[in-house]
Amino acid sequence: MIFYKENEFQDSPIGKIPKEWESRSLKNVVASCENGVWGDEPSSSDDSYPVIRSTEITHDGKIDLSSVARRKIPEERVERYALENGDILVVGSSGSAHLIGRTALFLNPDNGKYLFSNFMIRIRPRNTNPYFLHYFLNSGKYFGFLRRLQQTSTGLRNLQKKEFLRLNVPFPPLPEQKAVVGVLGVVDSAIGLVDRVIWKTERLKKGLMQTLLTRGIGHNEYKDTPIGKTPKTWQTAELGGVCNQRSEIIQPSREGTNIFIGLEHITSGEVTTHSYSSDLDIRSSKFRFYPKDILYGKLRPYLDKAVLVDFDGISSTDLLVLTAQKEKALPEFLIYVLHSSEFIKHAIATTTGTNHPRTSWKAISKFEFGLPQPSEQQRIAEILFAVNKKLDLERKEKARLERVKRGLMDLLLTGKVRVKVD
Repeated sequence: MIFYKENEFQDSPIGKIPKEWESRSLKNVVASCENGVWGDEPSSSDDSYPVIRSTEITHDGKIDLSSVARRKIPEERVERYALENGDILVVGSSGSAHLIGRTALFLNPDNGKYLFSNFMIRIRPRNTNPYFLHYFLNSGKYFGFLRRLQQTSTGLRNLQKKEFLRLNVPFPPLPEQKAVVGVLGVVDSAIGLVDRVIWKTERLKKGLMQTLLTRGIGHNEYKDTPIGKTPKTWQTAELGGVCNQRSEIIQPSREGTNIFIGLEHITSGEVTTHSYSSDLDIRSSKFRFYPKDILYGKLRPYLDKAVLVDFDGISSTDLLVLTAQKEKALPEFLIYVLHSSEFIKHAIATTTGTNHPRTSWKAISKFEFGLPQPSEQQRIAEILFAVNKKLDLERKEKARLERVKRGLMDLLLTGKVRVKVD
C-alpha cells in the first residue's frame, strides 16, 4: 500500500479536500434516517427482542451488547426496526448530554434480530462505504459539528434529524474509501488485540483478589468466622479498627500551588491515579491528604473509586481521606480491600439519598474482612501491584495506538495524505 501527500485541494463546506473528492450532505449518502421503537415492559418471552439504547454506545464507537435489555415488540413493527449489518446508530436523545451524537456501526454478532430504541437514530448508508462513514462520524470534524450545535442558544439536548442530515461529509471515490478503511482497520485490529489482553489481565486480577483476600498465601488450615472461612492465623477486623478518617480541612490557595484530586480524576477499579489538577480555580474548603493516604469516593460507591496516593495535596469532599494504622494494616493492602466485591456490596447497601447516593465513613468503618499478618499483607499487595503494573502498561499501549489512529484519521479522512489505489 502506497501513501502520498496531496498537493491539490479545493474549498468545501468541511474545509479543504482533494480536487478529486466531493463534499456531500449526510442526507445524500444515506437511504434512511429514523428513530427506533421502545416496546412494552422488559421481557424474556419469545415475542421479545434486544433493544439497543444510548447507554450501549461506547465512547470509541462500539456497541456493548452485554447489557442490552429485551422488550416485547409487536410483530408488525419488528421488521421495520430490525438492524442490518452496516447500519449506523446515533444517540439522538439522552439524559446525559455528553452521549448525544455518539455513533456506532452495527455488526450482527449472532445473526439474531436486534432493534434500536426511540432515543436512537439509525442511518442506513447508500452509495458509500459504511465503515468509511462510521470513521468520519468518530472524527474531529464530526465532533466539531456537534460542538457547534452545542453552542446554539438552546444547547444540544436532542439531536434533530433535520440538523443532523445537513452534516457535510467527505466523499472520495469508493475504491479510495475502501483503501482508507483498510488502513484504519489494521490499527483497529491492533487496538482490539490489546483490548483482549487487558480483558484477560483484568479477569486475572479479579480472580487473584478474590483468592488472596480470602484464602491468603500458602495456608492449609482454615477456620469458620462471621465472614466465612479464613486462614487460621488471620484475624477478623473492622475497617474502622485498622484505619482512620483524616478530616484536615484546608482552604485552597487559588494560586495553583496545591495538587487537587476530585472524583473525576479517579478511574473506576484502578488503585492509583496519574490524573489531577491544581487548586487554581477551587474555591470551597477541601480535605488535605498525604503520601500513603487512601482517597475513597463515597458518592455512588458502585463506581468503585479508591486510590492510594504517593504525594500530598487536597481532595474533593466527595472523597474520604483514609489513613491506615500501619502497625495493624498496610495501606497497600487496604486499597485492595476497598476494591473487593464484598466491600463494594457493603458500601452500596449503606448509601442514602436518591439522586446522589452516598455512603459515609461511619457506615463503611463497620465493614469486616480477613486481616493477615503485616508480612503476608505485603506479599499480597506486591502480587496485586505487579498485575496492576501490567495493566497500566497495556492501557498505555492502547492509548498510544488510539493516538496513532486519531492522527491517521485526521490525515486520511481529509485527504491530506492519500492512499494510492490501482
